[in-house]
Amino acid sequence: MLTDPIADMLTRVRNAHLALHKEVSVPRSKMKESIASILKAEGYVNDYAVEDREIKITLKYVKGKAAVAGLKRISKPGRRVYVGAQDVPSVQNGLGICILSTSRGVLEGNAAKEANAGGEILCEIW
Repeated sequence: MLTDPIADMLTRVRNAHLALHKEVSVPRSKMKESIASILKAEGYVNDYAVEDREIKITLKYVKGKAAVAGLKRISKPGRRVYVGAQDVPSVQNGLGICILSTSRGVLEGNAAKEANAGGEILCEIW
């Protein structure tokens, strides 16, 4: 049993990028589906497909390099990190995104600011 399934997903994506794989599969959950849809909307992955018990994420490369330069898990099972709507952080001076779990669902940082919704910072991606 995994202690932190979101960190496992991010690690699988990071390792697949480093190994130059075309796609990676992760166990399915609603939270991971939401994160994958944000990654696709923000242009960090080409596509994702939800299959029976897993999500297949098609990775994106730009000129032979991974579209995702870095991933960082912020809120962990042992230490949760919460922010208000006005305190949503900027990642890499606006070049990256943060993903939050809010009362309105899983949102990208700027969308959370616009919706005036704070919540738990899941991860940062740049």
